[in-house]
Amino acid sequence: MLIIVKNFSKVMLSALLFGSTLASCHQSSGIDHNRGPETRGEGVYSDKSLRAYHPPIEVTFVREIGDGLEDILKALPDETLEDNRWSQLYEQVLGIQIKYKWAVRSEQYHKKLDIMLASGDIPDIVKVNAQQLRQLSHAGLIQDLTQVYKEYASPLTQQVHRQEGSGTLESGMIDGKLMGIPETDSSIEKAMFLWIRTDWLDRLELLPPKTMDDVLAISKAFTEGDPDGNGLQDTYGIAATQYLWDPVMGLTGFMAGYGAYPNIWLEDESGKLVYGGIQPEVKQALKVLQDMYRHHEIDSEFIFKNGSKAKQLVADGKIGMVYGEQWGAFLLQSSRGGDPDAEWQAFPIVTDSGIAPKVPLKFTTSSFYAVRKDFAYPEAILKMFNLHLEKNWGKTAEYETYYNNVMPVWGLSPVTPFPADKNLKAYRQITEARRQGTTSQLQGEPGFIQGRIDRYLDKKEDGESGWGWEKIYGPSGAMSILDQYEDNHQLLFDAFAGAPTETMIEKQTILDNLQHDYFANIILGESIEQFDRFVEEWYRLGGADITAEVNQWHEGKKAVHKNVPHPHGWL
Repeated sequence: MLIIVKNFSKVMLSALLFGSTLASCHQSSGIDHNRGPETRGEGVYSDKSLRAYHPPIEVTFVREIGDGLEDILKALPDETLEDNRWSQLYEQVLGIQIKYKWAVRSEQYHKKLDIMLASGDIPDIVKVNAQQLRQLSHAGLIQDLTQVYKEYASPLTQQVHRQEGSGTLESGMIDGKLMGIPETDSSIEKAMFLWIRTDWLDRLELLPPKTMDDVLAISKAFTEGDPDGNGLQDTYGIAATQYLWDPVMGLTGFMAGYGAYPNIWLEDESGKLVYGGIQPEVKQALKVLQDMYRHHEIDSEFIFKNGSKAKQLVADGKIGMVYGEQWGAFLLQSSRGGDPDAEWQAFPIVTDSGIAPKVPLKFTTSSFYAVRKDFAYPEAILKMFNLHLEKNWGKTAEYETYYNNVMPVWGLSPVTPFPADKNLKAYRQITEARRQGTTSQLQGEPGFIQGRIDRYLDKKEDGESGWGWEKIYGPSGAMSILDQYEDNHQLLFDAFAGAPTETMIEKQTILDNLQHDYFANIILGESIEQFDRFVEEWYRLGGADITAEVNQWHEGKKAVHKNVPHPHGWL
C-alpha cells in the first residue's frame, strides 16, 4: 500500500565525526575603542588582531551539547566545558575568560535558544541562524560589526572568509551592514562520490560504472545477484534515508547523474537564476528512482528511517552503493564489523550520457556569531576567530594540541571556523610527500592523517581505525577524485550565495517540506505527473517571489563584477 507523506519533518543525518573578507566605508558602530580595559601589546602576539586584554575580560556564550562534544569531554577527564585547553588558550593569549550562561543537550537547545532570543536577554556573543540574525537585528539587540571586522579580522581570517567568494561574508549582512560573523563552512566538502562495495563488484564480476546505465545495472545485480552469498535476496542496490538529501546515503549525487540539481540555484542560458528543484531533469531522475523502489533496489522502509537507522543496513552488510561526501568512509566502515573482508571505494559520480558530470555544491554557510548591542568589546569575537585559525592553520599552529589527537578537540572551542579547502590541501601535501618519499616528515593535519593510514597499512593493533582515512586520503581515495573534479572544472557552485531573502526567511521551510513530500511520494509510487503540480505550487507558495529576489541579488553581483559601485559598497 502506498504511503503518502504529508508535512514531513526533515531529519538530518548525524555525522559520525564531531565535525569535520572585506572593507567598508560604512559608518562605525559607535564603539569607543579607547575605553578600558584597553588591549596592549604585552601578550603572546603583538598584532592588533591577536593582542590581549589587560586586565582580562569576561565573555558570555550559550552552548549546545551534542553527542560529539560529550564524547570529547568523556575522553578528557581533566577538562570540562568551561575549563579546557581552548578556554585556557583564549584566556592566556587574549585575556578572554569564557563563561556560559547555560549549556544544554541538543534536544533542548533550539527551544531554549528561541525562548532566550524572544526575551531579548542574550549573552555577549550568540550563535544564530540567518532568520534569528535578522530578528535580532530588526529588534535592535545586536551590533553592526562592519567597522570592527575591518579593524580586527586577521589576514588569515579574511582569507578564509574569501575562499569561496564574497558570498560567505555577504550572508552575514543585513541592509548592507555586517550583523553577524559567519561561522565558515565548506561548499567544496559537500562534493558527492559514489561509494561501492568493491568486494561485491569482484564477486559478481562487475566493473565500476561509467554511466548511469552502469549504476542501474550494478544496483540490479546487487539486489538480485546474492552478492553476500547467503542464498537470500536480502540486499539493496543503493541506500536512501527519510531525508532525501542526507550528506551520506542521500540522493543528491544520484540526481546529478541526470543533470538534476534539486537544492541549488542555477544560471540559465539567459543569465537569469532558476531554482534547480523545479527543472525537468529532476522529473526524469525521480522516475528512475521510482522504478528502482518498485523493484526493491531501495529499502522498502527507507521513508521511516533516519540516518542512524539506515546506517544499520550498512553495518549489517545489506547495502551495495552509497552516494555521499568524503567522510562517508567512516560510516561505511561499520560494515567491516560483521564482515572484515568488506571493502568500499569511492568513485566519481557519473551521468546518463557518460560525459563528465557537474558536481553540485550547495552554499552552506548558515550560522553566524552576533554580538549583544551593549557589549563593550565586539572585537572579541574576531580575536577568537583569529586565534582559532592561527593555532590550527597559522604559522604557530599546534595541530595535535588544539585540533585533533585522539579526539577532535577543536570541538571544545565555542567558535570553530576552518579553511574551506583544508582537507584538499592536506591531501595534496600528502600526495607530494608520497611522490618524494618524505611522508615521515609530514606535520600538522597531513602528518596526523598519514600516521593513521600508516598504522592501517602496517596492520598495527589499532590500525583498523585508519581504514577510513585511507579510503579518503589514499592514492585512489575520495580526495583524489575531488582533486580531479576541481582540475576538470566539474564543481558546480550554488549560483545564489547571499543572505537569505525576506521571502526565503518567511517561506523557505514551507517550500522545502513541499518539495520533500512531493519527491518522496513520487518515489513511493505516486504518478510522476505530480511533479508538474509541485512546480505550480512551489511558484504559488513563495517560489515566484524568491526567484525575483534572488535575481535582484544576482543583478547586483553582476554590477559589482562590471566595476560598477555596489549599492551597499561591499567589494
